[in-house]
Amino acid sequence: MEFGFTIAAYAVAAVLFILSLGGLSGQESAKRAVWYGIVGMAIAIVGTLIGPGQGLFVVSLVLIALGAGVGYQLATRVQMTQMPELVAIMHSLVGLAAVFVGFNADIMINNVAEIYETSGLVLGAVGEDGYTAIGLPKETYDGLSSFGQLIAKKSGVEIGILRVELVLGIWIGAVTFTGSVIAYGKLAGKVNSAAQKLPGGHMLNAGAAALSLLLAIMYMTGSGSWTLVLLTLLALFIGYHLIMGIGGADMPVVVSMLNSYSGWAAAAIGFSLGNDLLIVVGALVGSSGAILSYIMCKAMNRSFISVILGGFGGAAGEQMAVEGEQVPIDADGVANALDEADTIIIIPGYGMAVAQAQQNVAELTRRLRAKGKSVRFAIHPVAGRLPGHMNVLLAEAKVPYDIVLEMDEINDDFPNTDVAIVIGSNDIVNPAAQDDPNSPIAGMPVLECWKAKQVFVSKRGQGTGYSGIENPLFFKDNTRMFYGDAKKSLEDLLTRIS
Repeated sequence: MEFGFTIAAYAVAAVLFILSLGGLSGQESAKRAVWYGIVGMAIAIVGTLIGPGQGLFVVSLVLIALGAGVGYQLATRVQMTQMPELVAIMHSLVGLAAVFVGFNADIMINNVAEIYETSGLVLGAVGEDGYTAIGLPKETYDGLSSFGQLIAKKSGVEIGILRVELVLGIWIGAVTFTGSVIAYGKLAGKVNSAAQKLPGGHMLNAGAAALSLLLAIMYMTGSGSWTLVLLTLLALFIGYHLIMGIGGADMPVVVSMLNSYSGWAAAAIGFSLGNDLLIVVGALVGSSGAILSYIMCKAMNRSFISVILGGFGGAAGEQMAVEGEQVPIDADGVANALDEADTIIIIPGYGMAVAQAQQNVAELTRRLRAKGKSVRFAIHPVAGRLPGHMNVLLAEAKVPYDIVLEMDEINDDFPNTDVAIVIGSNDIVNPAAQDDPNSPIAGMPVLECWKAKQVFVSKRGQGTGYSGIENPLFFKDNTRMFYGDAKKSLEDLLTRIS
């Protein structure tokens, strides 16, 4: 069979990608799962290089080498705290690729149609033998690119389907591109993390989407490629405005949803190019990203549709005033409390990642456990700015998996806990989620650490954090603020705990 090796390679790669995705569900199997993905991608690349459309090997190998070089530099230089924005900007590249492939498909359709017209034929008209390309002179047909030959063989219905595919690819890709760029800016602190909309924001989004649909219909009915250009501009605006309208508290969901968008964009590329592996991988990424986003929305008591539509229907009204003052404590005070405590729960957050304090947290855990104390970790589903962010950091520091518990497993244990230590967290331990119906995080399930006998919060200062929401926890009578950089504060604390 022609290109049989490529088909077999794609099948093996698809299985490896599925195994990779499945293996990432557990910390013990994650490392093996990553290797499944690496091997699967290597097989896919080899199969592509020697499969349909093969050629330009030197150019392909140079581009692969350049991409590998960039990937290596990013992997060695980017800190774990920068992973969320790195993921977001990588999603933008997938979206941009989908836009380019879509426009390339449209250009190729037009070029092949012109060649047919020059030969006195009509693209998509099926002859008696069932093949549209038979009528072309052999030298003309052989002179087409592999993609051009694929288009030449399509019937009128198939050409129409290809146009639908490229329109969807361009639209989804453009939304993904600008949305991911704005998400990167918010996560990297280059764009204001607060939700921002233009006047009549939701109506603007709805109007742009409706006009996009109209332009798509016009393109399908032969109005010309200019409709694709306008459709792309509208999609770029929608991606920008949707993500600008989502606040910092919802950014973990946004990153996950953009991951889903990039998957569907990749699937659209696969349909346009007739590449089965891209379709399978895109569907895997798209569906898994959407499912993860839905799970995270449930964990945050958020409306899935609301978040995706840019915060439609969010809480409104004046938030409750926070009374009292934040009471500081020094390392000696924290050490004395830990010495007297029997049960301790540690809640890590993005502040721990920024300070790169996970190794000190792990060492503190080892020392306290060596004294016979019960030490466990409470992980909120959206702790940090990327799903699983805290789990990865703790695994890196070799914290035992069995003492790292999810919110639902540990939340009921806080009333029987002597000390809760919050390290760089804000929204996930904010009682306003339960007490203030006008809070931007109202109804979001949180770690109820304030029910512990004592709470120590490791925090740089008195700011409100990334999402800009004040936290009443910091003002409660049983809370003490352990100010300073988390890494340095824990180093100071470790000198007092042998």
